[in-house]
Amino acid sequence: MNTNQKRVGKFLRDRKWDSLRPADIAKSITIEAAELLEHFQWEGKELAEEKKDKEKIEEVKDEVADVIFYCLEMAYLLGFDADLAVLSKLKRAEKKYDAKLFNTIDEVPGTNMYWKIKKEHRAKKSPKKT
Repeated sequence: MNTNQKRVGKFLRDRKWDSLRPADIAKSITIEAAELLEHFQWEGKELAEEKKDKEKIEEVKDEVADVIFYCLEMAYLLGFDADLAVLSKLKRAEKKYDAKLFNTIDEVPGTNMYWKIKKEHRAKKSPKKT
């Protein structure tokens, strides 16, 4: 368990919030993620342009921290190591989205090839019933 997750656990215990319901934490994650999304609503700026807006970046940092905080609360309350969960997920993503493949195609990230692989993966995971 990483230092941040331990500190979040202490924060919860100190306030007697260490028996919060996971559903409430999940709702809070979603609410904070929506607040993060509000900073980009009705925009389509490219990365370089977004990076120039220092005030916005500060606001985004706060929203990202809120999302991460609640995710660490969830991990603490359910008793799993968030770092290990992220590393496990990263290993699966590295296998699923092979870097060599994505370095040989010339398309915007998150478009055709990404969705093709995702669709194939979902089909393998849960075949349709006939």
